[in-house]
Amino acid sequence: MGQYRMERLNAQLREEISKIILHGDVKDPRVSTFLSINRVEVTSDLGYAKVFVSSFLSDSQLEKGVDGLNSAAGFIQSSIAKKMRLRQFPKFTFVVDSGMKSGFRMVQKLNALEEESKALENEKAANSSSDADEE
Repeated sequence: MGQYRMERLNAQLREEISKIILHGDVKDPRVSTFLSINRVEVTSDLGYAKVFVSSFLSDSQLEKGVDGLNSAAGFIQSSIAKKMRLRQFPKFTFVVDSGMKSGFRMVQKLNALEEESKALENEKAANSSSDADEE
């Protein structure tokens, strides 16, 4: 399967899985509608698909949600397979994707550093102007 076609398939699977989660079709109480599907990576032989899940929920709730999705993988696969025409439908494996949270933390740290440097610059400017006033 071509590169472009694989990318389209990955995007389409991500969209379909997200719809199923958002509509609450998965009856497992561990699966929250706050879970988001970041990306899907299908192997070239269409045998398996790794689905990356993230959320701003606590890490334990995210782990439970991923466990619930893995339990409901067969239901999700069959629901999507009815809508799509593929020679072979991939077997889903859901994994935790902590990239979104770590990226958010990194941005917060960068913002805090920027505020610190501005405060230091303002302090230096205030000190240099008071030194000039004394002369």
